[in-house]
Amino acid sequence: MDSKRKPIGPDRIFSALADKTRLRLLNLMADREICVCYFTSILSESQPKISRHLAYLRRAGLVAARREGKWMHYRITSPAPAAAKRVLDAALHWLSEDAQMQSERKRLDQACCAPKTLLPVRNAPRPTQLKSKKASA
Repeated sequence: MDSKRKPIGPDRIFSALADKTRLRLLNLMADREICVCYFTSILSESQPKISRHLAYLRRAGLVAARREGKWMHYRITSPAPAAAKRVLDAALHWLSEDAQMQSERKRLDQACCAPKTLLPVRNAPRPTQLKSKKASA
């Protein structure tokens, strides 16, 4: 375990996973890093709502962020302890089998291949595929 990261309690992990918007965000980040502007377009939610849920996921140790100019990019990070990672992996697997979640992933894939289809996302950096399908640290 990284010495800078504190283990996260089960209550915090399960609270983070107990909200549909946060599950939808995690689903879109399952294997890639994404700019916040894609979340607002794909999920048809306001930027403040998306940012509030992303901050919750960051505090729970499930998501990491990085700034690139004016753009904020988010990705899933491996939580500590290992049991939390197993819970997250199981949740992501379950989400991948859900029809609504698959539809949102498809919309994101289409937006990445044809950025003009989502006008608010124009000129935004495209989501970056992560090296492996597993959540990265």
